[in-house]
Amino acid sequence: MPGALLNRAFFGARPLPGYGRGMTTDKSGRVSAGILLWRRDQGALEVLLAHMGGPLWAKKDRGHWTIPKGEIEPGEEAQAVALREFAEETGHAPPDGPFFEVGEIRQKSGKRVLGWAAEGDLDPAAAYSNSYEMEWPPGSGRIQSFPEIDRVEWFGMDEARRRLKAAQVPFLDRLEERLKGA
Repeated sequence: MPGALLNRAFFGARPLPGYGRGMTTDKSGRVSAGILLWRRDQGALEVLLAHMGGPLWAKKDRGHWTIPKGEIEPGEEAQAVALREFAEETGHAPPDGPFFEVGEIRQKSGKRVLGWAAEGDLDPAAAYSNSYEMEWPPGSGRIQSFPEIDRVEWFGMDEARRRLKAAQVPFLDRLEERLKGA
C-alpha cells in the first residue's frame, strides 16, 4: 500500500465528544465520513472493517464493526475528513485512489455517514489507532485512555455483512454493484 506508517505521537490522546459529559445516543445532526478499503484475494472481494475500541465495545462483535470514519466539523471537506480519519484509525496513510462514492447512510442514532471506496491493502497486525480519554469505570473519577479502534480485519463480503453495523451494509452493496464486471 502506498504511504508510510504514520507517527503515533502525531495523533496523541484526545477526548471524544460527549464522553464524560452525559453521553447521548441521539446523534442526529452529526455527520461522519469514512473510507471503505477493498481488495481482491485470490479473486474474492474483501473489505477492511474496524472494531470500535474501549470498554463499551469490548464484548460486542457481530453488527458492531464499522468502516474507518470520523465526524466532520464545521468548515471541513467531507472527503478530506474521511482520509484523515482512515489514517488516524489505522495508523496507515490512505490509499492514493482512485476513490468513488458509496453514498450516504443514516445510522440508528441519527448520525449520517458519507462513504468513499478505494482499492488498497494493509496488514491488520501493523495497524494502530489514535486514542481517546473517558472516565472509567463510570463515577470513579478515574480518566483512562482507550484506542478509538482496537483492531481492523479483512472480511469476505458475506462475513462483512454479518460484522458491519446494519445501517452501513448498503456501502457493501454499492461497492459490489460498482465493481460488477470489473
